[in-house]
Amino acid sequence: MSDDYFPDEFRDAGDAVFAALLDRVGESAPQPRLQATRRAVELLGDPQSSYPIIHVTGTNGKTSTSRIIESILRAYGLRTGLLVSPHLVRLNERIVIDGAPISDEALAANWADIQPYLTMVDAELETAGEVPLTFFEALTVLAFACFADAPVDVVVLEVGMGGEWDSTNVADGQVAVFTPIALDHTKRLGSTVTEIARTKSGIIKPAAAVVTAAQTPEVLAELSRAAELTESTLVGEGADFALLASHVAVGGQLISVRGIAGTYSELFLPLYGTHQAQNAAVAIAAVESFLGAGSQALVEDILVEGLATATSPGRLQLVGIEPTVLVDAAHNPHGALALTAALQSYFDFDEITVVVGILEDKDAAGIIEALRPVATRFHVTQSHSERAIPVDDLADLVDEIAGSSATFRYGDLAQALDAARGWAQDEPKRAVLVAGSITLVGDAVALADSGDWMTP
Repeated sequence: MSDDYFPDEFRDAGDAVFAALLDRVGESAPQPRLQATRRAVELLGDPQSSYPIIHVTGTNGKTSTSRIIESILRAYGLRTGLLVSPHLVRLNERIVIDGAPISDEALAANWADIQPYLTMVDAELETAGEVPLTFFEALTVLAFACFADAPVDVVVLEVGMGGEWDSTNVADGQVAVFTPIALDHTKRLGSTVTEIARTKSGIIKPAAAVVTAAQTPEVLAELSRAAELTESTLVGEGADFALLASHVAVGGQLISVRGIAGTYSELFLPLYGTHQAQNAAVAIAAVESFLGAGSQALVEDILVEGLATATSPGRLQLVGIEPTVLVDAAHNPHGALALTAALQSYFDFDEITVVVGILEDKDAAGIIEALRPVATRFHVTQSHSERAIPVDDLADLVDEIAGSSATFRYGDLAQALDAARGWAQDEPKRAVLVAGSITLVGDAVALADSGDWMTP
């Protein structure tokens, strides 16, 4: 993320907000409750009720889908708010106002405004023997306040984890969006996709419009049940809308989509991978549901602009050239398989070094197996996260899967990247990919921003 977004004048104030949030219970230990967040927003006058909301959950693709939805809405001239997580480099990236990360000045001012109310709720919780507001609960309240202060016309709200008890669920989404649901966060959400889908279906509110990507039968059954109980209308990929075609193009792809209310052909999407084309199809259906209740086709010129200006930082993002360095936030087997397919279809590299680091609560073996078809070698390292699998432990696993001749160990990311870039410079069709953990990708983006990697 470029420093152009964050002038130095208020940078310390913005960093102080992040530091204050870090003093709270972290995101790896969310509290399965809504009452704490509900109490905080109630004291603030329910800022989340001052704008309509499109609520997005799923296992993979929810950040990209949220960003595409926001970009289309902004092309329509609406002033947008967007909450996504996690951030790659700075907290500001999570709270986006009209397409740009919130300024440090606005972030700090809103934090100061809500601080007395957070303190009040913390005290009430502690008196009741409960954990004070967590990092993500406090961040959610902060985001709602920032959007009301801006003000915005519409908010695209990405769930932090799950749905039913996620702190974002104190808001009522007029449109509930589901990207593909698979196994992830099983300790928190359930050990089967049915249990996970049931938790995620909790974002469906009475009489909402529900838009879902293609799902397995058991997931679709859970979403259908929840839609029926809330008297909501459900439209699904395949039956009600579909990705008709996607073709490789310079800088991305050309996609054709049959929406709920119209068909849109040969649209340029500056993102790589069929999974991103499918995310775009879901996003189009979501916007159709929001703007015209699924009965009016989108204006093609506006849709063209919205898709063409969509970005998805950390998702097959180019952060270096000569040699090519790509980063991707794939952190579970489903995401890693989509990444592998995109690399095989959209790029023409002969060899790739995968710089990999994985967190301890993830399916490391599944991720490595999914990346193995495109990996000439693995540079095993770890991110700054306390939950990162130690280098030697992860390297031993990679060694078992890919073989010792393809496994290289590095104590930190900078060393792993320097070695990978040096290797890639020796041949013209070699590349470097950083994947396996969002925190690792964030560290790589920060290194790229601080170095001379000759990015466009």
